[in-house]
Amino acid sequence: MSCQASGGAVLVRRLQPQEWQSYRAIRLRALADAPDAFGSTLAREEALPEDTWAARVAKSAVSGIDCALVAEQGGLLAGLLWAKVDAQDAARVNLFQMWVAPESRGCGVAAALLDEALGWARARGTRVVHLGVNNANAGALRLYERAGFRPIGVPYLMREGAPHMEQEMRLDLSVTA
Repeated sequence: MSCQASGGAVLVRRLQPQEWQSYRAIRLRALADAPDAFGSTLAREEALPEDTWAARVAKSAVSGIDCALVAEQGGLLAGLLWAKVDAQDAARVNLFQMWVAPESRGCGVAAALLDEALGWARARGTRVVHLGVNNANAGALRLYERAGFRPIGVPYLMREGAPHMEQEMRLDLSVTA
């Protein structure tokens, strides 16, 4: 499906507390579509009670340290990215849960989500942004490298029992600002 057929323009916005069911749906869709892209599993997250999902989204809206983003295309949720201030280092933001719906890939959704998350990080004075990416995901690696992320350390097992390796990447915002 072309970008025009999938709705054209991309709108990136913060996830609202009352949208926890939509967040749950897109997160579970992401885990089903790309099980090797995440540290969690579909089974683990499907087992979470509804109040856990609702609390996660509600907290993100008021915590000041979370930036839960969704991308809309044609009125439908087309992508997800969560940015969070690191628990040990307030000058560091970690990115996770990045996913774009298959029908919206190649339409700029991932870049729009990443741009919004980095804008949020810069606005709060963040010095560095970290993320982990599956080494086998060439498209994601290219996206992050184009944004200025560089690999750090050696790849490590994504999670117990996973066949893929994850590469940590870092973007120094003091250099790219």
